[in-house]
Amino acid sequence: MSSTIPANGAQATGLKISDLITSSTIQKPFIAFEYYPPKTQAGVNNLMKKFATMAQQKPLYIDMTWGAGGSTSDLTLELCIQAKDKYGLEPNMHLTCTNMDLETITRALEGCKNAGIRNIVALRGDAPAGEEKWEATEGGLKCALDLVKFIRLKYQDYFCLSVAGYPEGHPNKIKNVEEGEMKNLSQAEQKRVIYSIHSETGKQILQVCHDVDYVQEIAYLKRKVDAGADLIITQMFFDVDVLLQFIKDCRSAGIVVPIIPGIMMISNYSGFQRMLGFCKTRVPQNVADRIEALKDDKEGLKLYGIEFAKTISEQLLAAGVEVLHYYTLNYEGPVMNVLTSIGRNNDIEPTPMEEV
Repeated sequence: MSSTIPANGAQATGLKISDLITSSTIQKPFIAFEYYPPKTQAGVNNLMKKFATMAQQKPLYIDMTWGAGGSTSDLTLELCIQAKDKYGLEPNMHLTCTNMDLETITRALEGCKNAGIRNIVALRGDAPAGEEKWEATEGGLKCALDLVKFIRLKYQDYFCLSVAGYPEGHPNKIKNVEEGEMKNLSQAEQKRVIYSIHSETGKQILQVCHDVDYVQEIAYLKRKVDAGADLIITQMFFDVDVLLQFIKDCRSAGIVVPIIPGIMMISNYSGFQRMLGFCKTRVPQNVADRIEALKDDKEGLKLYGIEFAKTISEQLLAAGVEVLHYYTLNYEGPVMNVLTSIGRNNDIEPTPMEEV
């Protein structure tokens, strides 16, 4: 083992996040960091330095994403193993069933079990690069619900399973709304309306997940929980009221597992716009205006992103949320600034913000 202070004291066999949440030994408020596998060896080496730094913040867990169609499967698993064995971090490994047969999925799960990793994020996943439409592999699993059922059948309760939640509705269920139709939307729908600008015409686009689809999405989420999911990690959001309403609606539907909000760090304009186009996340007008005003000011936008994440974090904690999950974009500096504001920075200097 490295001399780095273990985050959760993980031994040969790790600990389940669901158990750690009920533990009195982990520093609160609970925090978690999400990373993605770098494309180069230099990036991998740099990420390892970040693991050493962030382990000393004693996060509840770290997430490691899984490339579409299993494109980063080997590296994702190896990074999870290194994070656990060298730095005492509890990995929460993403696993998708997009374009993957059961043998590939089983091999990944066996790799986790053999390494003592006990946490999996069960996802359908995105279409492989270059493909717009998602299709299940012949004989493979069709959705996250199938994946949860498969893992529970094969491994019983060995793994703690996380699934995705969508406060504004799944992107596939978010539909265009004509401006004249706004008056016909329910009060709840109006709070979820997503405003964007067409890149070519400059015309405003309105989109929303209608109530009937939103209710069906929560019903599907409950099916995933009933099938064995232990935790829900949400899609990124920029409106705390929408997130809290989502939690309330989930509780009303009988979902009792922890719901962990995913907080996106706004770091650069192009990346922010790319994420919005993919996730169809609602951005309040005042936030959108501020980001637009800073689009040519890289440092100013980064600082605004930090301040915005601080505000969201503080609002969530005040509302009783127990775990804050940060989408780090593989940079720890901005996140550590946020941690300082909520009393969770253990005075560790971040490593240089190199590209990963």
